Amino acid sequence: MNRLSSGRGGFQLRKGLTLREAFAEASSFLRERGVEEADENTRLLLKEILGMTGAQYVMALREPFPDQFRERWENAITRKGDGEPAQYILGDQEFYGFTFEVTPEVLIPRPETELLVEAVLTRAKALWPEGSPSVLDVGTGSGAIAVSLKLLRQELVVTASDISEGALGVAQRNAQRLGADVEFRQGSLLEPFMGDKFDILVSNPPYIPAADIEELQPEVRDFEPRSALDGGPDGLWPYREIMKQLDLLQSDPKLIAFELGMGQAELVENMLRSRGSWSRIETVFDLAGIGRHVIGIA
Repeated sequence: MNRLSSGRGGFQLRKGLTLREAFAEASSFLRERGVEEADENTRLLLKEILGMTGAQYVMALREPFPDQFRERWENAITRKGDGEPAQYILGDQEFYGFTFEVTPEVLIPRPETELLVEAVLTRAKALWPEGSPSVLDVGTGSGAIAVSLKLLRQELVVTASDISEGALGVAQRNAQRLGADVEFRQGSLLEPFMGDKFDILVSNPPYIPAADIEELQPEVRDFEPRSALDGGPDGLWPYREIMKQLDLLQSDPKLIAFELGMGQAELVENMLRSRGSWSRIETVFDLAGIGRHVIGIA
C-alpha cells in the first residue's frame, strides 16, 4: 500500500503518525516530485510550522504529529512539491541575523548579499569614522540591504528605491517591523533622485542574461520575480544604466558597491574605471571564489 495519499496531486498525511514518520512521508513525497534537497526542505518547513528550535525538534520526533498543524503542513508540502521556494511558503527569510518578510513580489535574499552589506559597512567605517553618511540602495526588493545597513549602523541616513510598487510595500513593512528608519521612493534606478546627493550607492540589480533565465532552477525561474532576475541581453544593462544616470545626481558617490553575477566582475570594474570617479576599485569574492561584488572608493 502506498504510504502517500494524493488528493488532486496534493500531499495528505496519514493520521496517527509521529513527527519522525510525518517527516519521512513528506520527504518521500518531495523526492518523488523531483525536489532537490528534499530532507533539508522538509526539516525546515516542519520546524518552522511547529515553531520549534533545532533542539526542540529533535526532542519531539517520537511525539504524535499535532493535529492542529495538519492542514498547514499538508498545504506547505504540496506547494513545495510544486516547486515553490520554502521562503515564500513560510513568508520569511533570515538575512544578517534579521528576519525579513518575503513574498513573490521580491527576490529571496541570498547569503552572498550579506557579504555586500559587510563590505559596505567596513569601508564606510574607514571613510566616515564619525558623522552620518547618506546611503542609497537601488532596487531594494525586500529591503534587506537598506534595512540591515540602518540597523547595523544607526547613524547612516538610508534611502532605498524600487520600480515595483509591490516590492516597496514589502520593504516598507520590513523596515517598520524591524524598527529601521529608511526612506523609500518608487522609480527606475536613479530617476527618482534627480539633483540629490549620496555618499554611498549600493545595488544588487538584476544581472542574469535574459537567455539564461530558462536554464535557472525551476524554483527560481518559475517563482521569483522575472524583473528582479533579468539583466538584459548580457546581464549588464542595469550597471550601464546606473553609470549613465549618475549624471542625475549632484555628484558621484564616494563609495559605490554592486553585487553581480559570475564572470561579470571585470566588465563592471571597467565601467567604474571609465567613469573615473573612484581611485580604488576592488572585487570581493564569495565563499565559492566567485567575484561577487565590485566596489569603487574615491
